[in-house]
Amino acid sequence: MRGFARVVFDEAHRESWSIREQVVARMNPGHPADSGYLRAAGLLRRHGHEVIAHADGPLNAAALAGCDVLVIAHPAEDRWERTTGTGSPLLSAAELDAIENFVRTGGGLVVLAECEQDKYGNNLGELLGRFGIGVASAMVTDPSAAHRDVAAWVMAEPVRDPDAPEDLLAGVRAACFYRAGVLTVDDGGADDRARVLLRTSPTADPAGAPLAVAVRAGAGRVVAFADSDLFGDDSIEEHDQAVLWTNVVTWAAGEPAGAASGHGSPAAAHPAWAALKEAVEELRPLQSADGSVETGHRPAALALVERIAAGVAELAPLFPHDADYLEAVRADLRRWADGGLGVPDFLDSLNAFQPQLRREDGLEHLVVFPMYTQNGNPARNVEAVLLRVVWPDWLAELERSRYDNPMFVPVAFTDFTSGYDTNSAVLFPETVAVRQVPPRFTWGAIFCDREAARFRRVSRAAADTLRLSLPPQAARLIADQDLAQDTFVMWDLVHDRTHSRGDLPFDPFMIKQRMPYWLYALEELRCDLTTYRECVRLEPEGIPHARLVCHAILFDRLFRFPITGERVRNYDGLGGQLLFSYLHKNDVIRWTDNRLSLQWDRVDAAVVDLCEMIEKLYRDSIDRPKLAHWLAAYELVSRYVEPHPGSVWARGVDALPVGEPPKAWTDAVLPDEFPLSMFYEALRKKLADVIASTKGIRG
Repeated sequence: MRGFARVVFDEAHRESWSIREQVVARMNPGHPADSGYLRAAGLLRRHGHEVIAHADGPLNAAALAGCDVLVIAHPAEDRWERTTGTGSPLLSAAELDAIENFVRTGGGLVVLAECEQDKYGNNLGELLGRFGIGVASAMVTDPSAAHRDVAAWVMAEPVRDPDAPEDLLAGVRAACFYRAGVLTVDDGGADDRARVLLRTSPTADPAGAPLAVAVRAGAGRVVAFADSDLFGDDSIEEHDQAVLWTNVVTWAAGEPAGAASGHGSPAAAHPAWAALKEAVEELRPLQSADGSVETGHRPAALALVERIAAGVAELAPLFPHDADYLEAVRADLRRWADGGLGVPDFLDSLNAFQPQLRREDGLEHLVVFPMYTQNGNPARNVEAVLLRVVWPDWLAELERSRYDNPMFVPVAFTDFTSGYDTNSAVLFPETVAVRQVPPRFTWGAIFCDREAARFRRVSRAAADTLRLSLPPQAARLIADQDLAQDTFVMWDLVHDRTHSRGDLPFDPFMIKQRMPYWLYALEELRCDLTTYRECVRLEPEGIPHARLVCHAILFDRLFRFPITGERVRNYDGLGGQLLFSYLHKNDVIRWTDNRLSLQWDRVDAAVVDLCEMIEKLYRDSIDRPKLAHWLAAYELVSRYVEPHPGSVWARGVDALPVGEPPKAWTDAVLPDEFPLSMFYEALRKKLADVIASTKGIRG
């Protein structure tokens, strides 16, 4: 899978822990859980990372090639521990140099030391000393903060650093160190100050001493622990140690470059594509809003339509899977020209275009239609788009086995004409100019690359502006375009199908009807929160993108949606305002000292609670008349988002024209019925340039 890390466990230096089941069974047949990091490795794999063992040979450049994180877990002489039995616990001078070079050029290093460190015969202290971390040969005791009343099993005290760009303790409230030593910090070996993550309590001996330290060194990152048992098979599930483990390894892996993988396109490089685009752009100013061409422009337009048809014909051999469609496009172009370039009708070619029948990763399509672009160009101009399908194997299996959605087609831009140099991120058949609407639509395409790119740019700017310390997985998601694209594909897959599932008291696509816009806000939010809830369930099953989808929904809803677009009936903006206010009123989000923070361990439960609140509204409203449902929905929203002071709806049913038809009820809705809060007004001003820069963005 794209965007995840490769983690290498060293087992060639007599480590006391192994990620290989047979080795663990040989090391400790009576109590294998006391020698295994099998669960730790499995946890990383469930989060998408590749995990392998380095079983033999030196840790040199060849061994570290392609590695993102190196884990060294408590090497020891055999007289002290049961070990992997391979190599020496001492790293050679050449190995120390190789590991240091690996880190300073961008690699991650996680080192697990032990109590009474000096006796084990390793030189982890020398290795960590190169990065400003020392290991004291001690054993902490703390009867006052002991786990299960064992004085040497000490409960660590988290040390939170709100100024850090990443929150390595996100979701971590408690962790136990089982017979731990302590660490020391000397910033002389680091390029950035060391961060103490966990320390002993004030009642411990020694008191307030570092137990876990993170530091940046050159382009790389190092995390050290004074105990190795806390992530062993018999301990990792206690307290929040599993979350801590995932956080530190993900952080150590660093942030990818953030550029999407290259995708070669013979069509984009073909001269016929450049000529086709040019003809489309020259035709654009000659077309009226309905797509027709006025009499005076028709001679020039006819020549341009001919050039467009010729370009399609020349490019068609590159798209054998679209042969019938591209022939139908040429026929529709000819018929439009022969009919005098009136309102275009491309129903035949629309019916011939069926991309949902071949969802193959990387399959490219040439699309030419007269159409408007949602959230983009409202006129039905001829547009030309080169796009490719995004359909990785893991997603295909998820759709087949769990979330059947045969109409869903995730795509990415290769190139496009200026109708898509806008905020539009969809290609829907209902936008195409046709003589009659087909009885049913069979596909819908969403540009995951544009969605991901907008999310990444706005989320990064919002986190910086609000001084929000990000969980390592979220930071990696925001940094990597490929990872974000795949995440958005999964989000869209589940969200899209949710519109037709559940206890629905009305057509979920009620935006086509005259209904108050807060109903559509609730519907879109319901689909997102349902997707979030599904991903909370999927994460323990080993779906690597599940947690990333949760982060994407949360950040897009909280940061981008409320401050994007006009304030007139901005239903997505209202949904984001509602989520923020619900979390804020329940003390999950805090805005204090001009800094935003989240109680990460409480976010999932709060989001699920809001989802179930909306679902209850839906279930109850099945038995309500229309106005009663509208009022109940208004009450739910206004409980968390303050209505406009001049609102008629806010004054209740007595102020509404209940004796008149529903049109009068909707006419009473103010264009901005739920204005932005002071928080969002300020954020909108600060991020205005960033939001504007996402227009026409490519992945």
